[in-house]
Amino acid sequence: MQSNYHPASIEQQAHQHWDDTGTFRALETSEKPKYYCLSMFPYPSGKLHMGHVRNYTIGDVLSRYHRMKGYNVMQPMGWDAFGLPAENAAQAHNVPPAAWTYDNIDYMRTQLKSLGLGIDWSREVTTCTPEYYRWEQWLFTRLFKKGVIYKKTASVNWDPVDHTVLANEQVIDGRGWRSGALVEKRDIPMYFFRITQYADELLNDLDTLDGWPEQVRTMQANWIGKSHGCEIGFRIEDGALSSAASDPQSSALHPVLKVYTTRADTVMGVTFVAVAAEHPLATHAAKDNPELAAFIEDCKHGGTAEADMATMEKKGMATGFTVTHPLSGEQLPVWVGNYVLMGYGEGAVMAVPAHDERDFGFAKKYNLPIRQVITEKGEGRHPQGVGRAVPAAEATTATLRVKGDSGAEVAPFPLPSSLFSTDSWQDWYATKDGVCVNSGKYDGLNYDQAVDAIAADLAAKGLGEKKTQFRLRDWGISRQRYWGCPIPIIHCPSCGDVPVPDEQLPVVLPENVVPDGAGSPLAKMPEFYETACPSCGAAARRETDTMDTFAESSWYYARYTSPDCTTGMVDTARAQYWLPVDQYIGGIEHAILHLLYARFFHKLMRDEGLLGNPTTSLPKGEGAALRAFNPLNEPFKNLITQGMVIAPTFYREEANGKKQWINPADVDVSTDDKSRPTGATLKSDGQPVIIGGTEKMSKSKNNGVDPQSIIDEYGADTARLFMMFAAPPDQSLEWSDAGVEGAFRFLKRVWKATHDHVEQGVVAAYDSGELSTAARAMRLHLHQTIQKVGDDIGRRKTFNTAIAANMELLNALSRFDDMSATGRAVSQETLEAIALMLNPIVPHICQALWSALRPGSDLLDHAFPEADPDAMVQDEITLVIQVNGKLRGNLTVAKTTDKATLEQLAVAHEAVQKQLAGAVPKKIIVVPGRLINIVA
Repeated sequence: MQSNYHPASIEQQAHQHWDDTGTFRALETSEKPKYYCLSMFPYPSGKLHMGHVRNYTIGDVLSRYHRMKGYNVMQPMGWDAFGLPAENAAQAHNVPPAAWTYDNIDYMRTQLKSLGLGIDWSREVTTCTPEYYRWEQWLFTRLFKKGVIYKKTASVNWDPVDHTVLANEQVIDGRGWRSGALVEKRDIPMYFFRITQYADELLNDLDTLDGWPEQVRTMQANWIGKSHGCEIGFRIEDGALSSAASDPQSSALHPVLKVYTTRADTVMGVTFVAVAAEHPLATHAAKDNPELAAFIEDCKHGGTAEADMATMEKKGMATGFTVTHPLSGEQLPVWVGNYVLMGYGEGAVMAVPAHDERDFGFAKKYNLPIRQVITEKGEGRHPQGVGRAVPAAEATTATLRVKGDSGAEVAPFPLPSSLFSTDSWQDWYATKDGVCVNSGKYDGLNYDQAVDAIAADLAAKGLGEKKTQFRLRDWGISRQRYWGCPIPIIHCPSCGDVPVPDEQLPVVLPENVVPDGAGSPLAKMPEFYETACPSCGAAARRETDTMDTFAESSWYYARYTSPDCTTGMVDTARAQYWLPVDQYIGGIEHAILHLLYARFFHKLMRDEGLLGNPTTSLPKGEGAALRAFNPLNEPFKNLITQGMVIAPTFYREEANGKKQWINPADVDVSTDDKSRPTGATLKSDGQPVIIGGTEKMSKSKNNGVDPQSIIDEYGADTARLFMMFAAPPDQSLEWSDAGVEGAFRFLKRVWKATHDHVEQGVVAAYDSGELSTAARAMRLHLHQTIQKVGDDIGRRKTFNTAIAANMELLNALSRFDDMSATGRAVSQETLEAIALMLNPIVPHICQALWSALRPGSDLLDHAFPEADPDAMVQDEITLVIQVNGKLRGNLTVAKTTDKATLEQLAVAHEAVQKQLAGAVPKKIIVVPGRLINIVA
């Protein structure tokens, strides 16, 4: 064994050994219980970043640990290879996206292998290959025939220069992020997954995901957004309907404007209704109103997401039309509001300014009526009948006086803690815990009573009913981009939209194309889109849109189970063996869309019979008696959402106000005597730079650290050890060069301790025999550590505390100087256990350590160590001594010492005598095995 730790040669030897033995090849023929561990696959952007290193090391630690615990482990890897970044890079370098992508995959695969990850590379999948997306297209055709995929027009962000749809995140200040052109809202035909058909199941099955963080389950539940409310109809006044009758563009105008609300109890407070800019009523109103038409056009340059609506300035304009209140008969003005989304509900909302903060601000801005119909205090119907509120000026300071239907005054309601005022919004205005006022026959009713009564009255008029609604909307998957999976549809003038037959799949994406940024090149390639209709044989046009790249990442976990299958998306038998994923690992940023879509796809595949017999599924829906996890219903049994890797930022401000971000490696930081930064200078010129905040590592802030540079200087094990030691997996990890140095020093200490022991001769690990007091204490520490580390890695997944426990054990071993034969056997046992316990975290060095400690033996053949119960039997225990609850010392006694003796010894303790100063203790509290507290 060489005297110094040289990670480069050690890691190369370990890689060669693992490759030669096929260590990580996963087979379905094993008799062992299976363990499928999966980290979210990367986008092949060019290089790994530290977030990748952390993500994949977490998965590798768990995979290696479970392998040592006797599981048949599968840990695969692949590439989420389609997407817009490849198109942008291809344009910048004038190369096809395919060439750029495959080159990046080759480089990143080498980086991943250098980390020593226990991956079964025989299962590698790449989503941009026809062998992969062929089956995605196959599923599309099945779902299209079933109606689970359908086509409709939808409002999107359209870049008129690049001729493409933009995601909401790509619209910056109303302009396209690349072209800078003013973005338009445009209605275009798109294909949609009917995910709302599965909304109830997606929501209810969250209850079975006990192995998921509560935060993620809550985020998904909120995104699905099931709510119970009422649909309410407001009749459009006759003038609007009669003028619309002669307008062909207003043929979609329905005589009743429908809105959905969860606050039907406030319906008597409606003072106006608002419609989306794309609503047929808005379009009709703008026909002879140039000012309104201009406003609507301006609205179309806004975003199309709820998040945009929440933060944008609320603007509106009256249409000149009115609708009739369904209960009071009052005529209410109709406004166009830029905050109303056409894609949600029917593109209209009822406005109750007194009890909705957004409506309140809008009404104040445009001087619209604000009518209070809920008061904060009071529960239930008034005992003397329904009443009406007396104006506040006539009320006492403590109560709200109410007159009954006969006009006689009845017992008062308590006043709200703050009287209602239209001067400014108060949070209590939105309460559901109050009662109705100024609402006619509904006065005095609480929320539930009012909703029931109002829904019944609306139903009797044919103008409303109770309704359950979801915030979740169907998933639009059409993208007017090139680098994606082609949608397998052929448009025939006679037959309409025809799915591509199985025998013509896959529809192959041409790979020798360099996009120019102006729309999809597929739409300009007759050799791609010109085809024949599969049904009638006539000339037809192939669909040139591609699928949302979330589709590829929604089922890759299943393809890993049988990546060589040529007869279907998966081989059902192998899928049944491996699924579900036992442990899934990825960032919290994927908590909603990716995880929701993957859960959705799993249910789609189940219903196609790809995962086994659907009849064996547990009951679905709210009435399901069993809420246990079922692999037919859910893909991921356990989920870890790892925290971000963060680092300090530094910058200089340029003359134009922009910030020039400077990499931390190029900066010298000065600190005070408490290591707090006091200033920073650029190494190259010695001039000051500004210290920014500590933020997520990113290219935009130039605060990233290249993992390859750490591997080259310190080795992969140091990178892995630091990443696992610096923070628990679910918390943010702050990068520290000093922390990396510390991790390297620890590995060198482990190496030196093993080397020094081996140089004196390898011995058999302790098995039995008489032990000295020191040796007994060393074994006690060792086996307590084994027990703790096994629990920390296997159950708690707190790898940092597992590493800390090994550090403490190594410190204890360095103080252990029993050089007898038995003592050396205990040292051997301890060093072997350290190599085994650290193996999941730093496998390269542990492979070498084990070879030195056990010549001719392979660490890969050994299980994770088990704690010896006999070694953890203690003859003596140490108790904490407190006086009046404050620590004053410790007391080591025989484990069998009785309570009376403990009290005597504690009182006689020197530190206790000093505190008592001759006084007699008032009380002595003994907590067995833990402490003695003396009350003076």
